[in-house]
Amino acid sequence: MTVDRSSLSDLEREKASVFHSWSAQNAINPLMVKSAQGVYVTDMDDNTYLDFSSQLVNVNIGHQHPAMVAAIQEQAARLCTVAPQHGNVQRTRAAELILEHSFEGAAKVFFTNGGTEANEHAVRMARLHTGRHKVLARYRSYHGATSTSINLTGDPRRWPNDHATAGVVHFFGPFLYRSQFHATSEEEECERALAHLRSTIEFEGPSTIAAIILETVPGTAGIMVPPLGYLRGVRELCDRYGIVYIADEVMAGFGRTGAWFAYQQHDLVPDLVTFAKGVNSGYVPLGGVVINQAICDTFADRVYPGGLTYSGHPLACASAVAAIETMRAEGVVENAWHIGEDILRPELTAMTARHQIIGDVRGTGVFFALEMVTNRQTKEPLAPYGASSAAMNELVAACRREGVLIFNNFNRIHVVPPCTITDDEVREGLARLERALETVDHYYEG
Repeated sequence: MTVDRSSLSDLEREKASVFHSWSAQNAINPLMVKSAQGVYVTDMDDNTYLDFSSQLVNVNIGHQHPAMVAAIQEQAARLCTVAPQHGNVQRTRAAELILEHSFEGAAKVFFTNGGTEANEHAVRMARLHTGRHKVLARYRSYHGATSTSINLTGDPRRWPNDHATAGVVHFFGPFLYRSQFHATSEEEECERALAHLRSTIEFEGPSTIAAIILETVPGTAGIMVPPLGYLRGVRELCDRYGIVYIADEVMAGFGRTGAWFAYQQHDLVPDLVTFAKGVNSGYVPLGGVVINQAICDTFADRVYPGGLTYSGHPLACASAVAAIETMRAEGVVENAWHIGEDILRPELTAMTARHQIIGDVRGTGVFFALEMVTNRQTKEPLAPYGASSAAMNELVAACRREGVLIFNNFNRIHVVPPCTITDDEVREGLARLERALETVDHYYEG
């Protein structure tokens, strides 16, 4: 049906034509973006915003980096697309660079279009490799929105899509601020979380479990950095019971935590690593799975029953090559660590003294969360689990008025700027965020 939309505004045309994800369609009011540069985004009315969200925590290298734009343009002039059964040098080089920064024993890379597909294929590989079906995943996690990955997910977005038929078993991971284990220290939380996982494995039957999948640092679910020793403990349980360890690094990888991969900060060697987002900062859709030698050997003479039309797309892989090479040349990963340790951690911690509504600050690199509460003693959240609230909506609106784009989920604000942000830019963003916080301080009831 043809509809005349010529008299409508850009926003009205968007709302009339586009079906938005994770939204009630009548409630959306998207920011109409015209352009972006570095850590700034400009809307259709020429208002400029400091991007403290990195969009969906993926624009690690910043917007419109000239090396990235040039690489995509050059590749488009040479070869835009080719079927995945053929080789292309950009895919080869992208795989080589990813393996160079991966764990000892990483053998090959399987490319996908994004993170959810990466997790789908990692689980498929683990099940075929082990001959088992169950997969363990933690509550307070997000692994994607396709069939298997949404069932792996441990947040409320799973609920409408979960029919208890995917062979997924959930368990509690460590989260001291809201401990399920009545722990009073990181050491207790680590020990009790590992005991809980061991019991879950034993009661589910170790011989039925193909894999454990963990976001190394859960992202959307709250940026809960695991206590040192926890992930090594999970690795030991996997080794004991012949379970594949899948490290989901879709959000945490490629500089976000101040390391190339977050698992490298925990002395961990996984079996499979899933990635997307920061591998090329989302300039072209790309994801993938880093595969160890043992699982590669399973499919040496056995057909792997999976593939994608755009696996290793030349434009996407060219942008990944440019991103990784540029990140190395410009010290982007090192900058992310510096920003986190020297500015974000101390400044956000100091902010809690001025705003009681902040219950907890946690994170690493350019990957921090503020837990918003109405009472520090009871830890009553500013919005209920699985929903928003008038107070959180007011805070997000205040951030936009201050010209800062923020990532929010339930009762949390995530401070996740591009890894390329400068000291001055991050301080300016924090000043804007603090002015926004002043508008909701009155919601504190403690």
